[in-house]
Amino acid sequence: MGDRGSTPDILRGTLDLLILRALSWGPAHGYTVATWVASATGDALALNEGTLYPALHRLEARGWVTSKWGVSENNRQAKFYSLTKAGRAQLRVETANWRRYAEAIFSALGAPAPARPRTK
Repeated sequence: MGDRGSTPDILRGTLDLLILRALSWGPAHGYTVATWVASATGDALALNEGTLYPALHRLEARGWVTSKWGVSENNRQAKFYSLTKAGRAQLRVETANWRRYAEAIFSALGAPAPARPRTK
């Protein structure tokens, strides 16, 4: 998965997918993204700043997200993130991958026990 203390690849992929999905409805600042993720997952996943902002910067470096400064609903300066065309394409790819992955896991969880050799 990953080195101790680093985000495992599977979790990083999940985080990227959820951030891309949160931005699929339009520009949003980090707090809005974090709030949506918590709400959408029934509070099972909470993103802190130390997780969210490095992920947003990573997505921006990949060209999937852009950012610009604006004024929030609280009349404060905030950085707003938006999906790029490449980000929308990546969202489609990641969504399809995760659906296949989830189906495979649920299939395995529902599979019968393996045949065991008889012992004497």
